[in-house]
Amino acid sequence: MEFFRVKNDLPFTRHALKFNIFSIIVVVLAVFFLATRGLNLSVEFTGGTLVEVHYPDAVQVEPIRQALAGAGYVDAQAQHFGGTRDVLVRLPTRADTDSDDISQKVITALTALEGPKPELRRVEYVGPQIGEELAEEGALALLFVLIGIMIYLALRFEWRFAVGATIAILHDMVVILGFFALFQWDFSLAVLAAVLAALGYSVNETVIIFDRIRESFKKKRGMTTPEVIDHAITRVISRTVITHTTTLMVVFTMLIFGGETLHYFSLALAISIIFGMYSSMFVSSPIVMWLGVSREQFVKPKKTKEEAVV
Repeated sequence: MEFFRVKNDLPFTRHALKFNIFSIIVVVLAVFFLATRGLNLSVEFTGGTLVEVHYPDAVQVEPIRQALAGAGYVDAQAQHFGGTRDVLVRLPTRADTDSDDISQKVITALTALEGPKPELRRVEYVGPQIGEELAEEGALALLFVLIGIMIYLALRFEWRFAVGATIAILHDMVVILGFFALFQWDFSLAVLAAVLAALGYSVNETVIIFDRIRESFKKKRGMTTPEVIDHAITRVISRTVITHTTTLMVVFTMLIFGGETLHYFSLALAISIIFGMYSSMFVSSPIVMWLGVSREQFVKPKKTKEEAVV
């Protein structure tokens, strides 16, 4: 299905060096922010207490945050949970505080506010050791995903394509983490799930372009390697625009109307979709070209039949 068709091939490879210089700058900045500021890890990774309260009417989150700060919980995080009448409070682990008394102190602080009175729904405690284990398992999950993708691409295509796709995936992952480090957005298990989903989304777009490149090598005998890559990307650009636009519509809907619970999850997905489309066209494909991909790697030379000697 195509809403539009580009007749002439667009010169993507002509500007490949400029785009990759831009990518290198972005990645270096992302690594810098990750090294200097670090990720703002949520309670799931650092340990702490989760307190869910319910109100009979809709409430604003900002007065709740101020009340918690006034009660001594300056580092507390409060956000709507599922609706405007449910609030989830995250409190990091503190050595001088008994976790059994935290919920009562939170309820006391929130009850003192004017307006509807809260009802305690649940209290969950995450120990620092469990949080450390979740962080280690999350890092291992990212590592195993990258290894699996490399093996898959190496078996399906060729080592040049595997290297190009892996660099593009690392590019997307570092950029996403760099955004969260720069703006100190809350990095939770939901965001980690979004990063893992983003890796799959990125490699899917890359595989489609690689498939078209391999097909173009076999069909377009008179084209050079840059021309083949330009032709392959141009042929899928209509599908790329349709797919990414419809996906972004859903993601932005979650971002706008999903509340605080889905906010950072949707934000990570939106960033990954945009940069995944960018890296598939302007990072992975040029790298494959610079690594020396050629028609001879896909088209076997015809064998000449030897004439029988009488």
